[in-house]
Parts: sequence; structure tokens; C-alpha cells
Amino acid sequence: MKYFFKKLVTLIITLLLISLLTFTAFSVIPGDAALTRLGEDATEEQIEAFREEYGLNDPMPVRYVNWLSGAVRGNFGDSYYYDNMTVSELLAVRLPVTVLLAAVSLVMILVCSVLLGLLCARGAGGALDHAVNGTLQVVMAVPSFFLGIILTYVCGLILKWFQPGQFVAPSESFWGAVSYLVFPAAAVALPKIAMVVKFLRNSVLSELSRDYVRTARSRGNSSRRILYVHVLKNALIPVITFVAMVVAEILAGSIIVEQVFSVPGVGRLLISSISNRDYPIVQAIVMYVTLVVVLVNFLVDMMYQLLDPRVRTS
Repeated sequence: MKYFFKKLVTLIITLLLISLLTFTAFSVIPGDAALTRLGEDATEEQIEAFREEYGLNDPMPVRYVNWLSGAVRGNFGDSYYYDNMTVSELLAVRLPVTVLLAAVSLVMILVCSVLLGLLCARGAGGALDHAVNGTLQVVMAVPSFFLGIILTYVCGLILKWFQPGQFVAPSESFWGAVSYLVFPAAAVALPKIAMVVKFLRNSVLSELSRDYVRTARSRGNSSRRILYVHVLKNALIPVITFVAMVVAEILAGSIIVEQVFSVPGVGRLLISSISNRDYPIVQAIVMYVTLVVVLVNFLVDMMYQLLDPRVRTS
């Protein structure tokens, strides 16, 4: 329990520091949201009224406290660019799409990585192992956005497996949205699958050389039982940390890939908000990404206690 509370306090402090840095950065960055929204022809009275309406004339510490108190309650303020719309309303439409894309990508990574990693480890040094490793080495070097362009051209324009730009919202058809997101998710997941497979393969091979494996063999356990019951559990401990790092890359990759596949998610909203200097939206998206990454690392720390008894005793 002490370990749990220690990690929880670390999580809260991390979120507070990131929120402070994010708010400060967008407060001192060059550019005027009022001029961007009203245009160069706006009068001084209009600009002053805009600043007063959105609290931009208040000192930065006051604005940060007001913003943080609202953010804790899920209220990130009003959009500078979109009239009569709050940041929460805009994110409520876009966020589920990005979360679904990231979830499909993560499922692909976990399923394919475990299967291919164990397959390569069992046949280490064989023809299949060399073929898979060679292919993964190539895939690992290709950026997600370029894979997205290739998948759009091959699967969308040539094979007609989906219609680029014809995304169906999850609220209209959940499985229709998932079927469209399979392709952008593949563009995000393939380079990560390559990395996780190599990491898991090396971890499994390292575990297979340990004393407890020889002991298990001497007791008559089959190779399959040793691999899946004894080795896999221990081999996954370092892999879980690596997967937690991959989650952050999934979110970053999703933001870029959304542009390639015309997916109306958080990524497209982020890019348009940066160009429009709609900082409340940008700050909310940064905090969303931070929250996901910190929570994933927190859950990984909790899983360590289940997988490795040494963490509990320490």
C-alpha cells in the first residue's frame, strides 16, 4: 500500500509540473490570440474587449490558478477561435476517435508482438527467424506517416479495401469506424511491432538460458510448458516497460497519421488550434497526452508487483 501511495503522489506532482510548464510556455510564446481571432483590421476597443472576455489581461499566476481549478473539474475554458464552444465540447467530439485509433493500434501491437516474438524465439537462428527479423528491420526504419501514404495508395486506391477520407463516426457506426481505423492503426503499429518483437525475442532467449529453465526441463516439463508457463511471465517484465514507452509514441504517431487518413481526431484539432493560436485547446490536448502517459506508467508500476514478487518485498 505504501508503494501505491508513493507512486500516486509522484503521478499527481508530475501532472502539476507539466500543467505549470505547459501554461507558462503558451503564455509567453510569441503571437496574439486576439489579433489571430479578430484580424489585423480589429480596433483597439475590439482587441481590449476580447482580452477582457477571456481573462487575458489578468496576471499569469491568476490565469493559471483559474485554468487549473477548471481543468481539475474537466472545464478547460472557452475556445478562442470557435464561437460559443468550450474546449470540453470540442474534445468530446474528437477525443473518442483518437482514443479508438490508439486502442486499435495497441491491440495490434500486443497481439502481433507476442505471437511473432515467441515464434522467433522458438526458432532462433532458423530461416523463419532471419526472415522475420529482416522484414521487421525494414519496417522499423519507415516513418508512420510514410506507411500511411503507402497503405492509403495500395489498400485504398488500388485494392479498394476502404475509401480514403470517408471516415464514419463511432456514434453512427462503431464497427464502421473500427474497420476504417484498421489501416491508420496499422500505419502507427507496424514500426512499434517491429521494435517490441525484437525486444521480446531477446528477452525470451535471455530467460531460456537461466538455471530455472534447466531445472524445469530436468523435471520433465515440455518445451511448450516451459515457454508459456515459466519463461513468458519473466520475459514480459522488461517488455512491459518498453510497451509503456511505446504508448507515448502511439499517441504522437496517431496525431500525424490522422492527417494522412483524414481522421477527424485530436491530431487534426491540435494542428489547426496551433495555427489559430487557440491555446486553451492546445493546453487541454497536451494535458490529455500527459495524463495518458503518466497513467500508463502508473499501471505498469502496479503490474510489476503482480509479475515480480521482488518489487513487493522491496
